[in-house]
Amino acid sequence: MADKSAKWELNVDGKFYVDDQCIACDACVAEAPNFFEMEDTEGHAFVKKQPSSESELQECLNALEACPVEAIGQDGDS
Repeated sequence: MADKSAKWELNVDGKFYVDDQCIACDACVAEAPNFFEMEDTEGHAFVKKQPSSESELQECLNALEACPVEAIGQDGDS
């Protein structure tokens, strides 16, 4: 389970975030490329945009489910 106290600073503010458990597998970017991006220098994903519609929310939830290490949270500040 993701920990919002360990989320990367690159995450935009909002409900979804990626924490420091990310292993840079790219699953979230494959599922929701409009919302997740890889930070190649440090090797982790981050949320670049928060969803604003039901279909966008579903994309982010799909990415959350695809994360093999549960590094994506949805309990951030909305």
